[in-house]
Amino acid sequence: MFEPVSVRRSRVLFAPKARLAYLAVILLAAGSSVLLFEPQRLLSAGWPPQLSGAGAVVVFAVAYGVCTAALVPRPLLNLAAGALFGAPAGFAAALAGTVLGAGLSFTLGRVLGQEALRPYLRGRWLLAADGQLSRHGFRSMLAIRLFPGMPFIVANYGAAISRMGYAPFLLATAIGSIPNTAAYVIAGSEATSPTSPAFLISSAFIVLSVLAAGVVGWRKRHRLRGAGEAPAEAGAERPVESVPA
Repeated sequence: MFEPVSVRRSRVLFAPKARLAYLAVILLAAGSSVLLFEPQRLLSAGWPPQLSGAGAVVVFAVAYGVCTAALVPRPLLNLAAGALFGAPAGFAAALAGTVLGAGLSFTLGRVLGQEALRPYLRGRWLLAADGQLSRHGFRSMLAIRLFPGMPFIVANYGAAISRMGYAPFLLATAIGSIPNTAAYVIAGSEATSPTSPAFLISSAFIVLSVLAAGVVGWRKRHRLRGAGEAPAEAGAERPVESVPA
């Protein structure tokens, strides 16, 4: 029996590779929108005067989340949050926007990319990283957020392709993003006083976190390499059974 045309069309439109193509189009459109609208102008032009108070903080948090999903660098948005709203309100908006943006990216990657990309996880490092995220999702993502050596968007989509669940991903993102987000927001709020203790301490923390991320990334790289090579070595040492004559 022949399938109805509508069924065949739906199967083609929602096939894994088709959904991956939709994800590529969405990211391309998002990146183009960032280049067109230049959200970084908030640092120079300021927040629209008609938006103020708690409503402005909520609107900024939503815009922050959408912008991070659209590939806008988080440090820029964190600095803007501090410059526009001060440290307490800016931190709340930035952290809420961080979790929202991570959730959006994770959802897009999970729905549109996971099924198509998982068959390509073949290299030693990719398999080891996928296994680490799938088995120890919260702990691994917490380390990634605390030591942000990996780009935010890359970590989001890497987690989405793995078997990690939503809850550990979002919880680890919220907790692990606190120190780095606070440092950038405070630096942004004190940008007009570059010699103030708050600005100097936050700037020093940012530098130290970058250095720590490099050290952690280097150690994690060697650990993943060892995890990827272990199965191959185990297979190589397996004794060859004798074949009866």
